[in-house]
Amino acid sequence: GQPAAGENQAVTEKLSEVNISYYVLDPTSNITILAETPVPVELQPSVASRLMLAEPEAEQAGFLSSEPGCDITLRMAGGEFCGNAAMSAAVVAATRKGEESGTVTVRVSGAPHPVTVKIKKQRDGSWLGTVNMPRPIGVRCMELPGFTRLPVVSFPGITHVIVEFPMEKGKAEALIREWCAFLGADALGIMILNRAESRLHPLVYVPSAGTLFWENSCASGTTAVGSFLAAESGKTVEKTLQQPGGSLTIAASETGDLLLSGAVRIRKHAVF
Repeated sequence: GQPAAGENQAVTEKLSEVNISYYVLDPTSNITILAETPVPVELQPSVASRLMLAEPEAEQAGFLSSEPGCDITLRMAGGEFCGNAAMSAAVVAATRKGEESGTVTVRVSGAPHPVTVKIKKQRDGSWLGTVNMPRPIGVRCMELPGFTRLPVVSFPGITHVIVEFPMEKGKAEALIREWCAFLGADALGIMILNRAESRLHPLVYVPSAGTLFWENSCASGTTAVGSFLAAESGKTVEKTLQQPGGSLTIAASETGDLLLSGAVRIRKHAVF
């Protein structure tokens, strides 16, 4: 209708007046755009869509800012939580300060408390990062539409369903939307896990950002698998999961601490 068109036009006019400065980062091939120009929250999904059109390899976008009590603040376009983006934001914070190692405190959307990220620059220009990931608020087996019982791991900003059998692509893409609505989740991942081969194939849906991606890697999904395996065995678990874009390692201790490690590379710093 007419009001929506007028509203869209007003948004477009607002956006066209602003040049957006942004970074493109590569955390285990889960290509991430982090915009540093301030953008009002209500305009972030629109700006994210435009940036992702400009950077077709990107799988997600977030917005950086600063506030007291942390080194850098990150809000993902859909308000979800993302471990890879948190690691990327820490690398941006260190780069801005000219530091090559240290611990960065990042406030991230979807996480109840800031997360700490240890980072160290490598000789090849990439960074190794370890994120102290938020603990899940629930690890349980549930009956989901179309299936008997599957492990469901819920974090404050995203929920993951762990599937230990092959899934046809179209079926998974249909089910993720249905399951997201059924669970009332802000964002949902289907983590297709081959436990014997330590392989993970992540599918992530963020309704508020309108994105659905077979991701090259998923940090919160890897953490969900570690949490589930630790809960199942009752023991500390350390597992490296090979994903389409590379590997991520999760260490889940008996005390509940979750340390996720991976690599990040800055691809470019640009203005759109």
